Amino acid sequence: MGVRTLEGWSRRLKPRSGRGGKPLPRLWLVSDPVRLPDPRAAAGRLPRGAGVLARGAAPGVLAGLARLCRRRGLVLLVGGDGRAALRHRAGLHVPDRAAARGLLPFLRARRAGAGFALLSVAVHGRAGQARGRRLRADFGFVSPAFPTASHPGGAALGPLRWARLAAVSGRPAVALGGIGPMTAGRLGRRPAGLAAIGALGWAPDRATGGCGVSATLSQRSLSVA
Repeated sequence: MGVRTLEGWSRRLKPRSGRGGKPLPRLWLVSDPVRLPDPRAAAGRLPRGAGVLARGAAPGVLAGLARLCRRRGLVLLVGGDGRAALRHRAGLHVPDRAAARGLLPFLRARRAGAGFALLSVAVHGRAGQARGRRLRADFGFVSPAFPTASHPGGAALGPLRWARLAAVSGRPAVALGGIGPMTAGRLGRRPAGLAAIGALGWAPDRATGGCGVSATLSQRSLSVA
């Protein structure tokens, strides 16, 4: 249910182009070392053309995820490790609060014309905006749009501040943080994509055929990423 509902919101967004004129995914699954350390099952439920941002994945998990993405036509970004991204012919995501390892080899591959070398940056404020411009990133993950379980009690941007931050970033902006069926529509058609952990990471439940949670609980919980 989470995938289908959030996918429906993502399909309302205006298509944007990235590297080489290729369309950017409008739906992104984001992994997390604590909340979703192995995103392979969730990635297997994504529609073709969606994206996966792998953050902190173990080497074996990342290798299997890269194979799955190639087989299913998904776009893969590796968080913070340019050499791992090159090894798996994937894009690279540059985080905001930590240095990206192997950034220079990855940038050299981009300059040499590697078509797979999509580059994204985390944007939480002006520092992320400046980093994106300096690196000539293809797009940014602007967050947190709404309150998120990844940072309990942390301040969220909200729709208006998210829109302002996205507008001045100078590149397509994917919304991350608290994105789910109950919140995605509050951003209108401004985002280039919608990214989530919880709303896309639930394991199917054979007994219910759904998300492994009750319908009432899912509507409340799936809005947290």
